[in-house]
Amino acid sequence: MAIRLLACGLSLSLLGLAAGCTSSADDGLQLWMVTERNAIQGRVTPIPEPSKFEPQSYLSERLVDPFSAEKMASVRGSLAAAVINSKLLEPELNRRRQPLETYPLDTMQMVGSLNRDDQLVALVKVNSLLYQVRPGSYLGQNYGRVDKITETTISVREIVQDPSGEWTERPAALQLQEDALK
Repeated sequence: MAIRLLACGLSLSLLGLAAGCTSSADDGLQLWMVTERNAIQGRVTPIPEPSKFEPQSYLSERLVDPFSAEKMASVRGSLAAAVINSKLLEPELNRRRQPLETYPLDTMQMVGSLNRDDQLVALVKVNSLLYQVRPGSYLGQNYGRVDKITETTISVREIVQDPSGEWTERPAALQLQEDALK
């Protein structure tokens, strides 16, 4: 029993000694943390005061609504009159439309040309599909008709409206795109 008592006393003294060592290390750590915490100062900029909302009165309520039925009818009527009176556009409206007229001219690429029956035929690529185009064919959304085909160019005559509303002819062209087939 004496040995047991001696062992308990020895273990208690070792525990006390270990607790004493850790408390002095903890004190240094605690002191360092307090000094660091006091050295840090936050720098928060204050939020600016919100500007006061000032409501504005709606002044356009007395004007003509741009989407009213009367306004749209007058625009359609003037466009219809311009179309009917145009001698350039009448033949274009009476013919059957061709497949390449559904695509804008700027989405088409000339990728080559062929010589068929002593006449040049151009190859046009649209949406990964190839089309053969001959003089007199129609392409583009502006009533474009192919006038001339060379090995590097397709010359097109388009019918467009100028700013005054009159229909006029405008030349356009598609140039050969050598890297379009890759």
